[in-house]
Amino acid sequence: MIQELTRNAVHVLPEGELEKKLALGRPLRVKLGIDVTAPDVTLGNGIPLLRMAAFQRAGHVGVLIVGDYTSRIGDPSGRSRERPIIDPEEIDRNAHRYFEDASTIIDADRTELRFNSEWLSKLDFAETLRLTRSTTVAQLLEREDFRNRFAAQAPISVSELLYPLMQAYDSVAVEADVELGGTDQLFNLLTGREVMAAYGLEPQVALTVAYLDSWDGTGMSASRGNYIGLREAPEEQFGKTMRIPDALLDQWYRLVLERDGAPGREPLDAKLELARSIVTRAHGQDAAQAAEAHFTRVVREGQTPEEVPDVPLPAGDPVHLPGLLADAFGLSTSEARRLIAQGAVKLNGEPVSELDLPRAALLDTVVQAGKRRFVRLRD
Repeated sequence: MIQELTRNAVHVLPEGELEKKLALGRPLRVKLGIDVTAPDVTLGNGIPLLRMAAFQRAGHVGVLIVGDYTSRIGDPSGRSRERPIIDPEEIDRNAHRYFEDASTIIDADRTELRFNSEWLSKLDFAETLRLTRSTTVAQLLEREDFRNRFAAQAPISVSELLYPLMQAYDSVAVEADVELGGTDQLFNLLTGREVMAAYGLEPQVALTVAYLDSWDGTGMSASRGNYIGLREAPEEQFGKTMRIPDALLDQWYRLVLERDGAPGREPLDAKLELARSIVTRAHGQDAAQAAEAHFTRVVREGQTPEEVPDVPLPAGDPVHLPGLLADAFGLSTSEARRLIAQGAVKLNGEPVSELDLPRAALLDTVVQAGKRRFVRLRD
């Protein structure tokens, strides 16, 4: 049983404590929090979610923390400088997608969904001071990112120093037995143990998992744009999975499919199985079959999809192409400009480099952005 709960774990600390928690004979409260500074929960975020799902299958309770309050500061883990402040409305929009995305992996019926603004927004100054007395500045500066910035005389705001304490207070508020996270969260998880003890609670177990490397060889991250969203369109999920280098297949099979490495077959066949599995989990088997057919026709054979959705051609003449792409495909205008500059935007199969085009030249044309996104412009 414990082997399944700790599959792919890098740290389970303190050693032996999880066994003691399980011996209590009651459902454990297993906490996981992700900030909501990005609109998508990524497949990389799904690795600790898989551990939560394993605990749920064993009869335990998942406690999913939407960090709507802490996201207003931004987790400094692994950062060489302070994160910019995120607009509260953007945080709220992202938060509403969080649970829906996560529910592609975890059991929604065995999950408590909590927003940490429930308790953090109510802390008065006296209670905040009590929280700060649970640790020292010296302990906080043991974090590698803080230590490096301090040594380089780079600014560290007081709000950043408070972030690990705020995340730790989440564990106090929900009385967590276990907290899950990536390896870069180990300091925060262990701080949670200290803060819980300071509040007279039994400290949580810290369980971290490895990060998933993306097709560019770096950790999958929404901020880097090298990610697959848990509820991204099936064609996008399938196509992005097929970009994974052969050298990463064993890691992806181990972390995403929870198997002991890729099967001993041709890399293309292994990637196809991986892509089918990812799309099926999010959208179902029919969507996976359709996504594979789309990939074969559009990417491998270089053809236009059999079905291309119609979108209205914007009014005005000329038409600003980055704005059109942003509306048609849900891109940012900066991303649209980048695709145009890369020659990745085509009109009826021909690359286009102009940013403004006559309206008549766009009417009834098929617009392609990247390898897998197509629309037909109608009046």
